[in-house]
This record gives sequence, C-alpha cells and structure tokens, in this order.
Amino acid sequence: MAVAPVIIQSAAKHTSTLIFLHGLGDTGHGWATTMGMIRTPDMKVICPTAPTIPVTLNAGFRMPSWFDLKTLDIGGPEDEDGIKNATKNVHELIRSEIQAGISANRIMLGGFSQGGALALYAALTFAEPLAGVMALSCWLPMHKNFPGALKCPNTVPILQCHGDCDPVVPYKFGQLSSSVLKTFMKNSQFQSYRGLSHSSSEAELEDMKKFIEKYVRRQ
Repeated sequence: MAVAPVIIQSAAKHTSTLIFLHGLGDTGHGWATTMGMIRTPDMKVICPTAPTIPVTLNAGFRMPSWFDLKTLDIGGPEDEDGIKNATKNVHELIRSEIQAGISANRIMLGGFSQGGALALYAALTFAEPLAGVMALSCWLPMHKNFPGALKCPNTVPILQCHGDCDPVVPYKFGQLSSSVLKTFMKNSQFQSYRGLSHSSSEAELEDMKKFIEKYVRRQ
C-alpha cells in the first residue's frame, strides 16, 4: 500500500507547488522540513515516499526506492520499466495539482540522488512546461533516449547541483549528465560545491531558494 505523501500547506494563498523526491532508502519526511524552509509563502510542498521494493544494488534488500537500481555505473543497465512507471506516478501528482487550479508553469519538481534522477526524467517527459526542476547529486536516467524522448519545451529551467567529493553518485556523472542536457535544453545550469559529499549544504539550499524565487515568482 502506498504511503501518503508529506504535505506542507502554503503559508499564504496557494498559487504554486513544489514536488520533491527523496533519495534511495529515505522517505518523504527526509526533505519536507528543509523544502518548507526555502519555499515561497504561496508554495505548497509535496514530498511523496517511494514504494518499498527489492533493490539489486543493495543485494536485493527491500527499501523505499522509486525504481530498481542495478548499478551506479554510468553505462550500466537501467530499470527502464521501473523508471517509466515511477514517472507516470510523478506525472499524476503534477496533474492533480493542475486540476486543483495550479498552472503547470507554477509547479516545480525537485529531488535528491535517485529522486533527482526521477525528477529530471519526469520533467523532461511532461508535455507542459513546468516552472523548473532542481536535480541534486544525481544523473540523467536513460540519457541515450534524449533528445528523442523530450516532450517538454526546451526552455524549462534546470538547476543541477553536485558536490565534487560525492562517493555515491560520482561528480563526473553529474557533469556528464549536464553536458548531455545542455545539448538540447536552453536553460540548464550546473552548480558545483567544493568538498561536499553525497549530501546537501547551506550554499546549495541558498541556490535552490534563489532558483525557486526566480522561476516561481509570488503572484
């Protein structure tokens, strides 16, 4: 049974939404408070929890995971069906916000690690232009399918953030993904954080806050 997402209602009149996806083995609670701190007052935050599934990378142990991870090698096999199914669920979350009266260009996607990878893929394959996507310490899944798989306009803003001492998702993978994105997306930026491992930092959160304020201006 699906775990209900963590929702932080907007402090002012609700005119925008941030959907943020956690990393492997975490839950929606892991990032909710942090996202609540950097959002604009009119923004509702939705932090869903991934289903608990066996993960190949972790010897088949069951844990919250958006899709199966077979390897963290950039050229390795990927759980394509799992990524596509997870993307459908993210698209449903976006559509439910649109049905509630929030326009697509007032909805921002974000995520950390595996959640960041899913946020990137989901934003790029959603036909309507979102406000932007914040992809932290992650990679672009099924990168060989792009730009063919691209459904969003090539103007959707992307903020990629990565620590240069990341031992889990190597910094090099983030850089390679950024290079691929820049070949077909016009507004993609890559921010490096010196000495940062597979985690977040004050500097990164400040950059995210500025990104939100720039692309989801208060109405």
